[in-house]
Amino acid sequence: MMKITTFTCSHQGSRPQNQDKTAQYLGEHSACFVLCDGVAGNDGGHQAATLACQFLMEHANEGSPCSSDAVPLLIARLQQVIEQAQQQDQTCSHMRTTLVALFIDRHTQQAHWVHTGDSRLYLFRNGYLCQATSDHSLAQKMKEAGYHIGTIPDNLLYTALGNVEQQEVAYSPVLSLADGDAFLLCSDGFWQRYNLALLEYTLRLAQTPEEWLMLIEELSQPLTQQDNYSAIAIWVGSPQESTLLQMLPLDEKVICQSSIPSQPGDKP
Repeated sequence: MMKITTFTCSHQGSRPQNQDKTAQYLGEHSACFVLCDGVAGNDGGHQAATLACQFLMEHANEGSPCSSDAVPLLIARLQQVIEQAQQQDQTCSHMRTTLVALFIDRHTQQAHWVHTGDSRLYLFRNGYLCQATSDHSLAQKMKEAGYHIGTIPDNLLYTALGNVEQQEVAYSPVLSLADGDAFLLCSDGFWQRYNLALLEYTLRLAQTPEEWLMLIEELSQPLTQQDNYSAIAIWVGSPQESTLLQMLPLDEKVICQSSIPSQPGDKP
């Protein structure tokens, strides 16, 4: 059975409450990792994120792998749970949350994921890291349409769990896992603090998922107003051994965030 190691961090930042919620299940047959971010500006975001994590953990604790075909129905049921909570408490009638969840079948060594909103999943493979999800935000939609986004905030979402009229959920294809794969699930408060080059660079230096997240935090660009920021790092097999083959020469390594070249699609 392929080894899976993981580490989670979650910080309140300068906000009065941490509306980021994380959860994980690592069993003999399956694994599930969930990160939710309650949408700011709507009362009950914290409750919506908590409900989503609890619901998916209850399903994961049954111990059976969740197939990709079963996930759309699972998310539809979760949406119903949040809608029922909205109806029961009028003060939280507009509560919403982002979601990114990774499902792993440990026997078939396959993975797939689901997301809605602007919480992201990154995948590291063959020495390179890529953003595997596309934000459900106005800024991202305008960027994809070829418009200059200017000063449009990144956190203007057009869909999230809890939306009644407009829902958009993205499901990944099934991915056959390979030794050295690494996943990163994170909220927008986390990914706004770095670019892909920093993530890739720190992963090349880290020996454990915990060390990876610690290095990211140490080298991230500090923000004056810190949102909640959370992340889950999941390593399959031994990513540090895979990265040794991709290490840059010493004279090309960078230390400071300002020295790391931007990647296409990075925030300015």
